[in-house]
Amino acid sequence: MSRIGKAPISIPSGVEVSVAKTNVVTVKGPKGELTQQIDPAMKVAVEDNVLTVERPTEAKRHRAIHGLSRALINNMVVGVSEGYKISQELIGVGFRAAIKGQILELSLGFSHNVAFQLPPEVKCVAESEKGKAPKVHFESCDKQLIGQVAAKLRSLRKPEPYKGKGIKFIGEQIRRKAGKAGAK
Repeated sequence: MSRIGKAPISIPSGVEVSVAKTNVVTVKGPKGELTQQIDPAMKVAVEDNVLTVERPTEAKRHRAIHGLSRALINNMVVGVSEGYKISQELIGVGFRAAIKGQILELSLGFSHNVAFQLPPEVKCVAESEKGKAPKVHFESCDKQLIGQVAAKLRSLRKPEPYKGKGIKFIGEQIRRKAGKAGAK
């Protein structure tokens, strides 16, 4: 992790980074504003649109937190400047998705529909074409939050290994099993 921690973070134009005395890093940009508490042992410095994170000693804990701190700040800078997007598809007969405000209504083959509440920071688009699996696209500036929302949605109906039915990330490979062997 020390190599990751040593790499400087270049701050793009339109993004402001401020560091409080209590090591609270606030990043503001065109996509939003994020705040993160960094370990008090780390030293965060901003000079000439370049942010650096330095560790006090070579102790194992400091080396680990050094890389973590730098990665968290970098994710915030990328999030407020470019944003993050995660897409999932619902594979199964009769699987549907519809968005109503901040509630994602899903039909996943259960006896009832599932209402999935989205946080206000996450934008969602549900698309469905005839003959293709419905897709759900999440967009947010917070990488941690969007990943948590996508994982929670996937946990409602994980892809099963025999037919591949369920909610999967676009591009994800599902390991398939053969099933029962036929009688001879």
